[in-house]
Amino acid sequence: MSLSWRPLTRSTCCFSGGPLRLRAPSNFRPLSTAASGGPSAQGSAASSTRTALTLALGGAFLGLGGYYVGARSNGVNMEGATSRALVSPSPLPAKPIYGTPGDFVRAIDELRASLAGEAVTTARDQLEAHGFSTNSHHHGLPHSVVVYPTSTEDVVKIVNVAQKYRMPVVPYSGGTSLEGHFTGWKGGGICVDMSEMDKIIAIHEEDSDLVCQPGVGWMEINQTLKEKGIPLFFPLDPGPTATIGGMLSTGCSGTNAVRYGTAKGEWFLNATVVLPSGEVIKTRRRSRKSSAGFDTTKLFVGAEGTLGIVTEVTIRLAPIVPTTVATARFPDVRKASEAVIEILNTGIGIQCIELVDAAFMRVTMATGNPAREYDIADHLFFKLQGATPGALAEAVDVVKRIVKRHGGDKFWPAQSEEEAAAMWTDRKNAHYSGLAYAGEGAKAWSTDVCVPISKLPQLVYETQKDIERSGIMYFVLGHAGDGNFHSFLAFKTDEELKTVRGLVHRMVKRALALDGTCTGEHGVGIGKKEFLVEELGAGTVALMKTIKRAIDPLGIMNPGKLYPDDDATPAS
Repeated sequence: MSLSWRPLTRSTCCFSGGPLRLRAPSNFRPLSTAASGGPSAQGSAASSTRTALTLALGGAFLGLGGYYVGARSNGVNMEGATSRALVSPSPLPAKPIYGTPGDFVRAIDELRASLAGEAVTTARDQLEAHGFSTNSHHHGLPHSVVVYPTSTEDVVKIVNVAQKYRMPVVPYSGGTSLEGHFTGWKGGGICVDMSEMDKIIAIHEEDSDLVCQPGVGWMEINQTLKEKGIPLFFPLDPGPTATIGGMLSTGCSGTNAVRYGTAKGEWFLNATVVLPSGEVIKTRRRSRKSSAGFDTTKLFVGAEGTLGIVTEVTIRLAPIVPTTVATARFPDVRKASEAVIEILNTGIGIQCIELVDAAFMRVTMATGNPAREYDIADHLFFKLQGATPGALAEAVDVVKRIVKRHGGDKFWPAQSEEEAAAMWTDRKNAHYSGLAYAGEGAKAWSTDVCVPISKLPQLVYETQKDIERSGIMYFVLGHAGDGNFHSFLAFKTDEELKTVRGLVHRMVKRALALDGTCTGEHGVGIGKKEFLVEELGAGTVALMKTIKRAIDPLGIMNPGKLYPDDDATPAS
């Protein structure tokens, strides 16, 4: 929808539909200024800074498609505020209260009446399949209903019903999350499965961008470009079945991050989003860059479905550059990391550098059909780029010399495109190879942290020693080119799960102590919430919550995820 603005007076915000007085919802309470924890630089000065930032962001959110207009029309109480609300800290609401079981039944009936065909299901197998994941150790919960929209208009209908009956909404994309992003809320809710919105809408080869819906997979996009003879690709490469919606929402990356960065770079140019009010916004135009106001696209990148539902995205594409793959053996992680740092500083064409330990090579050799015979030792996997055969050969030669200088040997470049693809598949199949090796009945806790590259050897060494003392079956691997480190920890019993939980907790603590992050690319979900205040500081987390509550005052969007906050409760 389009909105025309008239001048803003002291206490009114005027849209084309007439003046709207800004009122705080009646369930809001003042923001406490007694935040504690986090970086030592916080205090009264930090509180003042947070207040100023909150006011600035609050002004920006008034432009997010007129959210409060939609909120008022959908039942949010906007009465009771004065112009003072514009010059004081943004209020936080009381703990959200969701609808009753009877409300949820009425909501489901209304969804069935609003959406066509078989778009709404309460089949037990579907409710559980969308609330549980075989890829994740997190205990899942079923939803009350699963809905399959086919358009932005369908999503608006769903969100309006959810708001009317105060029913939680959990977006679901490819279902490959490892941190419990799509598990149901304990009191039930609506799971919005975006798999039917899987269309590529437009390809602009001359602009190197593509417009698509969130349910399309990144591999499908790249295959379509290849079939059309377009020499471009989308370079973010997480799990093979990941889709654009989940990739945007978790701020993902993948093995190509050392060359192309992450989802939080400039790969998502704009997004069409249905806000919790039912209002539809488009975050910006399609131009390659813009300095017009806040970067509202990035507001939704990494928000994990807690601020709205993305229904359309414009993504940037990159030119395809010829590549080859090579591997090298190293005596230990420290030597391998020293080689990585020198290789990166040469400026040659590096697309990926992957570190895998001896345990990973043992798993790879024991399962499946590896591309070649690997030694059971620490290795680096390289994917090298070169615009010409000469440039590619030079990159291979430079890496080979550096590997040797740092104690590496058995440098093995692929002899064909087919062998290169097979060697890279050995690395990409890590999670599933690990599950096969662990045996029937095993589950895995696969998680990640990220530290400055120079700190990676210390983190890996200390984590390996900790895991080995526990007796848990494991391997480690990492995107060595950006300090991102993953651990695969297998378990079969509750006692082993308890041990694994302690191992992960200590691994995250080590990463934070090394000036790193609790998650490099998997996202927060329910698995990493407890570490956010320590990592970001209480002031930053309070700002995140203020943004969340400004956009979603009823707290209906994916509750219990991302924010280290009290959970909501059902109405009595």
